[in-house]
Parts: sequence; structure tokens; C-alpha cells
Amino acid sequence: MKSIEEIELKKLAAEREYTKSPEAWEEQILYFLVVDRFADGEDYSLYNSEEDYENALETEEKEKRWLEASYSWNGGNFKGLIKKLDYLKELGVTAIWVSPILKQPVFSQSYHGYGTQNFLEVDPHFGSREDLKNFVDEAHARDIYVILDVIVNHSGDVFSYEGDPPEYEDKIHDVNGFRNQDGVPDIDPENPDKDLAWPDGGIWPIELFDLKSFSRKGYITDWENFPEYIEGDFFSLKNIDTGSGDLNDFRASDALRLITECYKYWIAYADIDGFRLDTVKHMYPGATKYFVTEIKEFAYSLGKKNFYIIGEITGGMEFARNLMNQTGLSAALGINEIPKNLEEVAKGYRPASDYFSIFTNFELLGEKEYKWYQDNIITMFDDHDMVYQDDHKERFAADKTTAPLLENAIFLNLFTAGIPCIYYGTEQAFDGSGDDAHYVRESMFGGDFGAFRSQDRSFFDQEYHTYRTMSALTELRKGHMSLKTGRQYLREVAGEDEDFHWPGSDNGRCNEVVGWSRIFSQEEYLLAINCNLENDLTVKIMIDSDLQEPGEEFICIYSSRDEFIDSTSEVQELDPENYFLEVTVPAAGQAIYKKNS
Repeated sequence: MKSIEEIELKKLAAEREYTKSPEAWEEQILYFLVVDRFADGEDYSLYNSEEDYENALETEEKEKRWLEASYSWNGGNFKGLIKKLDYLKELGVTAIWVSPILKQPVFSQSYHGYGTQNFLEVDPHFGSREDLKNFVDEAHARDIYVILDVIVNHSGDVFSYEGDPPEYEDKIHDVNGFRNQDGVPDIDPENPDKDLAWPDGGIWPIELFDLKSFSRKGYITDWENFPEYIEGDFFSLKNIDTGSGDLNDFRASDALRLITECYKYWIAYADIDGFRLDTVKHMYPGATKYFVTEIKEFAYSLGKKNFYIIGEITGGMEFARNLMNQTGLSAALGINEIPKNLEEVAKGYRPASDYFSIFTNFELLGEKEYKWYQDNIITMFDDHDMVYQDDHKERFAADKTTAPLLENAIFLNLFTAGIPCIYYGTEQAFDGSGDDAHYVRESMFGGDFGAFRSQDRSFFDQEYHTYRTMSALTELRKGHMSLKTGRQYLREVAGEDEDFHWPGSDNGRCNEVVGWSRIFSQEEYLLAINCNLENDLTVKIMIDSDLQEPGEEFICIYSSRDEFIDSTSEVQELDPENYFLEVTVPAAGQAIYKKNS
């Protein structure tokens, strides 16, 4: 569409019924996928690790094609996504976070979707707006919600400055021209011929096609310098002028108001259930608050009374927590300490307390403000940016020494506080790594840039061990309230001839069991992972002495080794105030115990 005037939101909303929001998002299991890299709707031979591993490196020509494909469009689309919804349903996914799907400049290779050229059109690489709607309808038919990744802070590279791209300065730089369909900046910036530019030149809808929509202050060089990191361009992407003013006295620009209306349209048209808002650090808090307020109120009017907006907020945990509270965001992505700590605790490289201390159980006086409550934070490891990794990006399984502990990380993610999110390919143990984020965005379907340095193979193996494990764990999580929303407490452990202590070590790799409790409405579950790669470990783990009595029996409802399931353990007394269970956790494995009733 060319203009926001083509949209009649009230009429559109009156023509259909909408899917209601989940009452509790912390009960959901999210799955994040990059549309271009997920599925294209075609059938391919399933990857065989013994035959296909690194088949793209067999010749220089194949390796060159594989590397080039990592930076360009691979062909994933909505029709492919629809065909794989049952794969995700069986995995236990209840909400899909979809990478941005709006139209990109046709001359670009922005397969990731983060450089929008038309806020009212779906990128044709992914399909049509009807394909988007069909995908959401099919997901809803399987009781799966859809969260759309959206960008307000910037557009694609839709214009060129005079001369070389300037570094940020607190002044407006001259613009050479808006870019045409070939990327050439030959469209008059002051008086553009918009009819000639349509549909692939400039920026759309037409109301945005104006220099006043942009800050035009050059690209960011100091990512911690205010207001540079808000007003500057995100590399070649062009910063939108969203307005000015303090948080509670913010004046939204025409551009911000327009973009907000565009995203209201996508909710009304496609029945979207939530947004993941990109680059929140790089927006004025007032702009974020305006967007969040408008979107939530509009969604509420459609019956979506808990429309979730998740902010991507870099800059540290305390900064993210404060910004979330100020702006009304529903939750923040745990992209700072959480993924790094979760991964390293699962691998045994970090004391367990480093991860568990990030969260809190109650809003108690005296708690540090940057601690997180479980419905305010998305927890994940592996993602498309790996911002916590500097010069080298790699998925969990790229570390071959600790790759067998991948299911420990999934277990931690699913059964600790927060809203768990799995990055696509993790359930197939993808091991991408390299000096750029492209290496961790492998294709799930047969193509030139396949996972494990392969080509022409797909990875939707529903018999793969990690997939089957996650499917079993998500099914277990759905059936036990304490595992979804209970308070959590890291527990002291003791091995043979050991005193009770907090698990983990600052020296070397931890080779012991990490145990914790989830408690909800007086019901305690004991959970454990074993970081020892070789040995089963029998350990004592503390439990709540106010809820249990010596001699009461707990039963193993899950173990990564079947022989331990249904085994029991009696509550034992260390002293009048401290009780424990003795349990066995398989090597590199997991276990869950609950009271045997």
C-alpha cells in the first residue's frame, strides 16, 4: 500500500473476531526463527551426520557458495513456515517469535528484515500479506501465538548523504538523494517524484517519504554516548526522528505516529498476538512509551487484553529494568547477563548462583531493583545476534567439549524463572560459529547455507535426540503448574563425604550437580542437572523444611535415563531446620522429583 489513508482500522477490526491474549505469558514456550532461514515449503533429503557433515567444504567452489549464501537471501517464506507448524507443535512451542517481515529495499541483502522500506507491505521474498495472515490463522488453529518482530527506531538504507557517510554530529547533514530501486540516490530529496519512485524507491507509506522523517545526523561511533546512540544511524540504516521531550512530556513526531498506525494495521489485519520491539536502547524513552501505550490500547480494543510487547534493551540489566518500567513494556529480552550466565552454568564454566541470583521470587523491600520477576524477562541462550559475544559468535553446541550438555541448557531454560525462548535449530544441536553473526543464522531447509557446513539437506528431524528430549520436557512443563510459574530457590548440594555447599566453582569447570526447587501453592518440585560429562552422581540436595516432613517420599517424574524414572527418595533430616533428598542424576543429564501422592 502507498498511503496510510488506504487503511480503515475500525472497519477492518469490525469484520473479524480476534484471538484473545494468553492470561499468563510466563506459561508460554517461545521459539524464535529467522523467516528466510527456516523453511521454504519444498521437500529435501534429511541431514545425515555421518554422510553430510561439512559437505559444503569438499571443494573451494562449494565452500565459496556456502559462505556467500550466509550473507544473502536463502528463500524461507510463510508457506514453508505453515508446513512446519506441526513440527513446532510437537516440539511443544506455544508462541512463535517471527523475525521482521516487512518490505526491504530490493537492492539490499537484508534477509534478516531489520531494514524496512515499506511499513505497509510484506517483503515478497516471504510471500504476500495473505500468506502472513494464513500463517497466523494456521498457528492459531494449533493454539500457537505469533509475536512479530517490529522496528520503530530506523528504516532501511533509503537515502544517501552528500559525500562519504558522515560520523555522528549534533547537526543535520546534507542528503544527496533518496535511493531508487537499484540503490542509486537519484531521487530529489527535497521534491521527490513519488509516483516515479513507487514501489521500490524511497520509503513508504507516502507520508514517510520526506526528509523530516529522519534525524540525518550520521552514523553512531560511540554506542554509549547520549544522545548519539539515540539520534545516530544504526550503521547504514537510517534513524527515524521519533520526536523530542522528557519521558512524561514527550512530543511524538509525525513519523512516529505514522509508523505506530502501520503496526496497528498489522495487528488488525493478521491477528498478531505480540511484538518484539527492536533496539529500544536507541529510542527516546518517551518514544517507546508512546508506541507501547498506543499499541496496547489498540490491541485491548480488539479483545487482546494482554498484548505482549517485548523490548530488546542492551546496556546492562539495571538499565533494561528501569527502561522497561518507565515505558510500559511487558518484558525485556535477557540479552545481557542472562544468556551468557545460563549457557556457562549449564556448561559448568560459572557458579550456579551467578544465574539464579538474577531473579527474585517476591517484590520484597530491599531487593535490588535490577532483579527480574518471571513474567518480565525472556530467557534464552543462542540467538541471531549473540550480543554478549564480542569478536567471535558461536552457538552453544560449537564448544565441542561441553556440547553434550546442550540438553542441560534447555532444561535450565524451560524450568527456571522467566519466559523461555528457544532459538531455531537449537533443538537440532546446530553448532554455527564464526567472526560474524551470519554464521549463527544457518538454514533449516535444504539450500546453500545449511547447518554443519552442509548444503542441500534439511534439519527437521523429529527423531533427533535433542528434539525428542525437548518435546518430552515441554509436555511435562505444561502438566505441572510449579514447573511453569513457581518460585525458585537454588539449593545447596553435598556429594559423598562432602559438606553442603552452593554448586559451581570459580576454578576450572564444575563437574557436579546443580539443584533447585520450584514451589507453587505449597507444592515443591526438586530439579537437578549434572555437569559431569562422564559419571552419574548421587548427591544430597536441600529441600524446604517448612513444606516437608522426614520420611515423606518423593518420586522421580523425569530423568534423562529411563531407568531412574519412578524411583523414590525419602526426605531425610540433617538437623531440625534442614532436610534433604538423596537423588541420582545421570552423567550430563537431568532429573525432576515431586512428592509422591
